[in-house]
Amino acid sequence: MTDLSIDVGGLKFPNPFVLASGPPGTNGKVIKRSFALGWGGIVCKTISLDNSKVINTVPRYGKLHAREHPDEVIGFQNIELISDRPFDAWLDELADCKREYPNHMLVASVMEEYSRDAWHEIIERTQATGIDAFELNLSCPHGLPERRMGAAMGQNPEIVEEVVRWTKQVAKVPVWAKMTPNITDPTIPARAAVRGGADGISAINTILCIIGVNLETLRPMPTVEGFSEPGGYSGQAVRPIALRQVMEIARACPESVISGMGGIETAEDAVQFMLLGAHTTQICTGAMLQGYEMIEGLCSGLAGFMERRKFKNVREMIGVSRPHFDTHAGLVERQRQAKRDHAHRSNRDSTTWKGDIARETDTLVTE
Repeated sequence: MTDLSIDVGGLKFPNPFVLASGPPGTNGKVIKRSFALGWGGIVCKTISLDNSKVINTVPRYGKLHAREHPDEVIGFQNIELISDRPFDAWLDELADCKREYPNHMLVASVMEEYSRDAWHEIIERTQATGIDAFELNLSCPHGLPERRMGAAMGQNPEIVEEVVRWTKQVAKVPVWAKMTPNITDPTIPARAAVRGGADGISAINTILCIIGVNLETLRPMPTVEGFSEPGGYSGQAVRPIALRQVMEIARACPESVISGMGGIETAEDAVQFMLLGAHTTQICTGAMLQGYEMIEGLCSGLAGFMERRKFKNVREMIGVSRPHFDTHAGLVERQRQAKRDHAHRSNRDSTTWKGDIARETDTLVTE
């Protein structure tokens, strides 16, 4: 029998599938439903002390559809802000969720301004509800930059280290820092979070994007009274970017717990994150498009993969593929040393490209 459970820094997940912070965890009612359906854990929608400045728009989402299959959504943009619900209401509902589901992993996503006192207050008051861990939202790519919140904070490694250290001064449960992908080297803020004492790293948050322009109205999307703003990009199209960043963070912070996310829609998607170093995987857009019930397919798909590959438990999978990365110079040297004949696979431009670019491109694709 395969074992889908995993113990991560004292947190016992029945499976490695966690609902990521966002609409899927927007209140206590939906959190309880996700637990009842079998999700390994949930990160609630990001909360702050003062909800009065959080005002969302309608519409606030945009979809990128596949060209040949218009019903398939390959990319998703949101300009949604953090929770607009009162902090005290959240405290009541988090405590209620833990009373009803004491053995389920409930992670509180929190975001505050650049203030030690504010971070101390939100940590102390929230952890009194009995939540199992914190995820510091240092990475929301849009909204509230004027308050130095989200990515405006997470793009500065000195501030990341300082804020994590503030939270660790009062936190009695594990603290994960959620990283922004909107930066050249994702390992820099990740290492800063670890220096500050973070127990884990979550990656990635959404990528700043423009989903498109409506060619009938000539207005950017999603369109709010004729205007828009760059927002967070998610969905299956971001998965390759997320995999790269998770791999590099896991390699740079080998002792840290990693929660990987970005474009996960199937068990096979999630497995790739785990093979590159993620201990748990998070899903938001996938659940918004498929529904909470997708957890059944995720668990059965993971169990099937583990049985086929002879993995007895999830931990055996973590990081298995990460050592198989090298520099380009290293790849060239490995090919030079290979015993098999590569004569039919020339690496010289003068012999590779002759004019039939589509066919010639296919000859260079890995199987």
